[in-house]
Amino acid sequence: MAQLTFELPDGTTREVDVTQLLNAGYAGRNQEDVAAHVAELAELGVPAPSVTPALYPVAPYLAQQTGHVAAQHGRTSGEAEWALVVADGGELLLTAACDHTDRDLEVHGVAWSKNAAPDVLARRAWRLADVEDRLDDLTLRAWVTHGGTRSEIQHGTLAELLTPGYWLEILRAREVLAPGTVLVSGTIPMAAGVDQFAEAWRVELGDPATGDTIALSYDVRPMPEPIG
Repeated sequence: MAQLTFELPDGTTREVDVTQLLNAGYAGRNQEDVAAHVAELAELGVPAPSVTPALYPVAPYLAQQTGHVAAQHGRTSGEAEWALVVADGGELLLTAACDHTDRDLEVHGVAWSKNAAPDVLARRAWRLADVEDRLDDLTLRAWVTHGGTRSEIQHGTLAELLTPGYWLEILRAREVLAPGTVLVSGTIPMAAGVDQFAEAWRVELGDPATGDTIALSYDVRPMPEPIG
């Protein structure tokens, strides 16, 4: 189990003991575009899901608020996402997240690849109720760093993804909408020509109405070569 702490805009904090971590996949709001993306991935050897959108259980300890991610090889990368967090009393929080994924393992199974690296979450959050009336306007951006140079790799809005409300209905139907549940949203497209296999990632969830931004960043640290 992981324990996360979030600071809200009013300065109060929420501690959440993560009991269930779920990663949405193929979660674009336009499912025709998702189908085309599935076909593209299939050509790269990534197995197609049986249904879209998909939902992958991930080990709860992989929900982390960290500045460092250990990688077994050079083909792991993040994804800019939002995360829905169920706090005590059923209070719903929204924050930024980065789903770090093993791309070599992905061709053998998406669920396996998502359990091979952490979901990094920001240390700040908003109450979902406070931004619910303008969710589609919220922005989601990501940058990667190579040799000390940062490049933007993702830039979009939450209008491109299935809504928190959609996933809340799924959680209720599965009877898992309970304190300690964290759902990570799925991602938006990456910019062509930007190398995702980077030495560092940064993700920002922004609210144009207030100018407030929730951010996370971490570096990717190669692990030593195994012996044996």
